[in-house]
This record gives sequence, C-alpha cells and structure tokens, in this order.
Amino acid sequence: MTVDRILPTEEACELLDLTRELADGELAQADDFERRGQFPREIIRTLGRAGLLGLPYPEADGGAGQPYEVYLQVLEILAGRWLAVAEAVSVHTLACYPVYAHGSERQRKLLPDMLGGDLLGAYALSEPQGGSDAAALTTRATHDGTGWVVDGTKAWITHAGQADFYNVFCRTGGPGAGGISCLLADAGTPGLHPQKPERTMGLRSSAPAQLVFENMHLDGERLIGGENSGFRIAMEALDAGRLGIGACAVGLAQAAVDYAAAYAKERIQFGKPIASFQGIGFMLADMATQVSAARALVLAAARLKDAGRPFSIEAAKAKLFATDVAMKVTTDAVQVLGGYGYTGDYPVERWFREAKVLQIVEGTNQIQRMVISRSLTA
Repeated sequence: MTVDRILPTEEACELLDLTRELADGELAQADDFERRGQFPREIIRTLGRAGLLGLPYPEADGGAGQPYEVYLQVLEILAGRWLAVAEAVSVHTLACYPVYAHGSERQRKLLPDMLGGDLLGAYALSEPQGGSDAAALTTRATHDGTGWVVDGTKAWITHAGQADFYNVFCRTGGPGAGGISCLLADAGTPGLHPQKPERTMGLRSSAPAQLVFENMHLDGERLIGGENSGFRIAMEALDAGRLGIGACAVGLAQAAVDYAAAYAKERIQFGKPIASFQGIGFMLADMATQVSAARALVLAAARLKDAGRPFSIEAAKAKLFATDVAMKVTTDAVQVLGGYGYTGDYPVERWFREAKVLQIVEGTNQIQRMVISRSLTA
C-alpha cells in the first residue's frame, strides 16, 4: 500500500520517490545480510552518495537542507524494507550532530565527508553499568599536558567496529551531568578497541558491541564544545534521535500491516479469505489505525522542530507511542499469519523480533514516560 502523504515541496516528493527506488533495489538483500550477520557498509555508502545520510543538515555543510518531517519519512520508507539500514541512517544522523552544532571550525571541516557518507559515525554514550542513567557514566578522560587520555568501556554502541568516527562521552570533571565532556575519536586511534558484536534478537546485520578504551590518547582539539558541556550536547542530540527511532517504528509497523492485509486477502479458510472474518478484519483495522496515529504524532513533533519551537516532550511522546505500536502491530501480524508467521520463511517473524529493540534504544520507553510525566507535574 502506498501511504498518502502531504509533503511540503515537489523536491520532497521526488526525494521520497528516489528513496522508494533505492529501497526496492538496494535493500532487497535484507534477509541474506541478517542471516549472515553482515553489516551492509557498501549499501549505506550508496545511500550516502544518493544524499540520504545528511538530509536534515544545511547544504552549506554538505547536507541536503531538508525539513525534519521529510527526513523522517525517508527513514520510514527505509525501515519498511530493512530496519537495520534505517537505524544506521538514524544513528549516523545523530552522530553528526555534536560536530555540526558544537564543533570547532577545524572539526566542522569534516562535515562534508560525514554528511556525504564517506565517514560513518557512532554515538558512544551508554555504559555496561550505567544503563538509562547516562549521567552516571564512568569512562574518564584526563589531561596529559597535550590532550586527553581516555579509559573505560562503552556498551550497546551501534556501528562499533564499523564506524569511522566516534562521539565519546566521558567524565572530565566531578560526578553527575556537570562533569561530562564529548570527545571526537577516529576509528584507528590506538587504544580504541571494539569488541565482538552482541548476539541480538534482531538487527543481526547491525548488532551493537562494546567499545573498550585503554590509554587512548586524543589531541586537545578533539574536545567538542566546552569542557564539561558534553551531557547537554548528548541530550540535545537524543531529542532529535528519538524522532528518528519513532519514524523507524512507523515504517516497520506499516510494512507489517501491509503484509498481513495482503496475506489475509489471499489465505482461504472455511471457503473464504480470512480477511472476511470479523476477528481478522477488526484486527487489521486496529493495526492500520494505530500506525496512522503513530505517524501523525511523529510528524507533529517534527514540524515543531522545523518551526524552531520546543519539541522535546512531543519527541518523547512520539517515540513512546510509535515504538509501542510497532511492537503490538508486528505481534498481531504474526497472529494473522498463524503458524506461518512464526517461521523465518515470512518477513513478519523478523519484523516482530526487530520491533522489540525500538522500545529500548535512544532511551527506553520507561524513560520516555518519566520525561513526559515530569513535564506534567513540574
């Protein structure tokens, strides 16, 4: 099914047409890559050459100058074909933010290669013990007279071992959020050791991994923003990143609705297509309605961001609702297919496994509920 979209410009319409063309061609190998657990670096590089890795950033910096509402609909289309690739685009876009918004003049010279996809980024914030309490991170960077020496461990890092650059959030001051800085590290820096990928339920072609820093030396010019201003940078980036995950959830859920509806029209039981039975028909109606509602919430938050208005709370609502919808809709899609839905021969099985992670990444949905509830009671 083609989603009926209202887009701001003819250029945006052409961009989404290009995205569908690329998705239908380049992303058709999803099952093979997922089965092998192989990261699709060349496919992501191809998307970068097509201009899809810098969409919401200004053209003067090497981006495409697109509104966030357009960028998110590109993510949605990609996610409907292959979630790992859509998440990779979302994470890379997030990873470009610190240099774009807070980088020095010298650091910002890297933006054309970052936004063009020649340099793939990663966002190293989470730690094994820290979990959702990012302000409690323990990875430490100390002055050595010429720069910084970094020691510690990061966990659940998308693109670990694949990225060309890492935003490393580390403690340079006292405890809590006020003692954290952001450093930019190249992949080949001595002392930076990516570990083997985690054995994940889904997203096996882009499984996260730990990063271990052992006496990693970075020049002083690698500090992004001011010393001890890293936590603010991290939270700014995550506000927008949550919208990216919300859009990925919408795309995944839409794919599940489309597939389940098509299957229900063709599957004959008791002499009729199962779509004609009210139990299945009403389930499909609820699935489609929930996806439309999730899309509307994600795009409403994006339009606030595009208008320069506060959007943090609306981003939390959108991420929360859209990812919960993705989990429910993919679960229902498996149910529509019955036993076939439980096998790897049908894509709904993979989508079901992938949907779960969206409720966890970029701030768990429990954290989103905390953010929203505090805004109501502050």
